[in-house]
Amino acid sequence: MSDCGNKMCNQVAIASTMIGMSEALAYARQAGLDAETVLKSIDSGAAGSWSLSQLAPRIIKDNYEPGFYVKHFIKDMAIAIESAAELGLRMPGVSLSHSMYETLAEKGFSEKGTQVLYKYY
Repeated sequence: MSDCGNKMCNQVAIASTMIGMSEALAYARQAGLDAETVLKSIDSGAAGSWSLSQLAPRIIKDNYEPGFYVKHFIKDMAIAIESAAELGLRMPGVSLSHSMYETLAEKGFSEKGTQVLYKYY
């Protein structure tokens, strides 16, 4: 597989990971749980990931400065969706994530980091 194909696989995996991480933190907030305690309990388990350990702490601190820009992630997801369609593959998770990030971009968050997905909730 080409480097571009590898990158697309990474972006596909991250798209749904970001939704899960954001929803977990939104759930914790609404349930009145301490976000840092929740993060410590899930980061070392099956839900653990680079995104959870690196980006969730930024969300907790209300830090949405980019490591990777929303505008670039939107572009990458569009490429992944188009490429998947050419392969005869539907990717509803990436499509949902793409739509959510598009909504955030329309609200002025395109220059923020991908962790700003939390603001969707």
